[in-house]
Amino acid sequence: MNNSEKLKIPSPAGEEKKKSGSYFDLAIIGGRVIDPETKMDRMADIFIRDGVIIKVEKTKDKIKARKTIDAKGKIVVPGLIDMHTHLREPGREDEETIYTGSCAAVAGGFTSICCMPNTQPPIDNQETVKFVYQKAKDAKCKIYCVGCITKGQKGEELTEIYDLVRAGVVAISDDGLSIANSQVLRNALEYSRMFDLPVISHCEDLNLSACGVMHEGFVSTTLGMCGIPSIAEETIVARDIKLAEFTKARIHIAHVSTEGSVDLIRQAKKRGIKVTCEATPHHFTLTDQIIRTFDTNAKVNPPLRTKRDVEAIKRELSDGTIDCIATDHAPHSIEEKEVEFDAAPFGMVGLETALGLVVTELINKKVLSWAQAIAKMTVNPARILNLKAGRIKKNFPADITIIDPKASWIADPTKFQSKSKNSPFGGRKLRGKVCCTIVDGKVVYEG
Repeated sequence: MNNSEKLKIPSPAGEEKKKSGSYFDLAIIGGRVIDPETKMDRMADIFIRDGVIIKVEKTKDKIKARKTIDAKGKIVVPGLIDMHTHLREPGREDEETIYTGSCAAVAGGFTSICCMPNTQPPIDNQETVKFVYQKAKDAKCKIYCVGCITKGQKGEELTEIYDLVRAGVVAISDDGLSIANSQVLRNALEYSRMFDLPVISHCEDLNLSACGVMHEGFVSTTLGMCGIPSIAEETIVARDIKLAEFTKARIHIAHVSTEGSVDLIRQAKKRGIKVTCEATPHHFTLTDQIIRTFDTNAKVNPPLRTKRDVEAIKRELSDGTIDCIATDHAPHSIEEKEVEFDAAPFGMVGLETALGLVVTELINKKVLSWAQAIAKMTVNPARILNLKAGRIKKNFPADITIIDPKASWIADPTKFQSKSKNSPFGGRKLRGKVCCTIVDGKVVYEG
């Protein structure tokens, strides 16, 4: 295959266009429609037929639709996209399955999610990719697969990237582990460029993070815990940026957590390097001070950092350096988390609290406008992953999320759709709630 040849990534099941009927299947009327790509932010009605948006306009004509949703007082946005979700299937179905993860996704307003490949076994070959997509046929939202960079995530030998792309992966990553061998990552970037495929990098120098369980700083010293220094992330961010510059390939930095990391990315973008990045709600909301409670649900990797880091992430979200907001939804069983802090696994669930945290911590506090926030959860990840999604636009799939911006609610993990409940946000008051999630013109969740 030459460099100019492109492989068409297959669409998830249910996206095929059907024959048109005489009436609209669904009309969403009276809502404030926000589409960041076209800069639309106005009152409008949306008309859907056969899973596709037919028109977006304000009309006084009598509506002929099989189902009508009154969105007065609500905000109507493209279906949210999470480009960083752990679904645990295959291998740890006790923590999450593709189906239960999709239920959590639509409850959080997500119509498309990308499953990361650190399953058991890892998603490092065509057959495992096919397994995921077969299971995804029963999911409530669209599932896209991220394949491994190296076989078994061992960081040694590249997977058959061409075969993974043919099977339908939208990116490659060894998420959960950083590739220590720079030559291996260089080769992966050069291969990925042939397919315009993003390489998603988990940036962590394992020699520096070693036995760390939280951010290295004043709090870790006070608690007597082994810390993970900021430089463990920043060293690899700097290396990966230089490799992307050298290979002219696309690198996407996952879950940035430090001021130094976002500074490096901002400077790289100014030099025209093909680097994008994401931040999680917990990294712009919580600091390492929460570890004083010894709540293992707050143990994540990269760890929760300082107030200064949190403020830097908010600042770089505002100025556009950080492209996306992703959940890094990482389910774990109660038995795994209810142990000593040092022994607990890293990770928290995030699909069902992400929107509430974005509204509460970013929009209501004037860090981002609605349009800016929605762009980071829709059109921006869609562009990075080359998806026909994230827009409210004629002839686009009717993936839509309807939000009540004024709704106030209390996060209650016991009521989550996710199979796992490991969230540190239980009892937290949030604003902004999903009223309705629509996938391919079908209502899949009503809050």
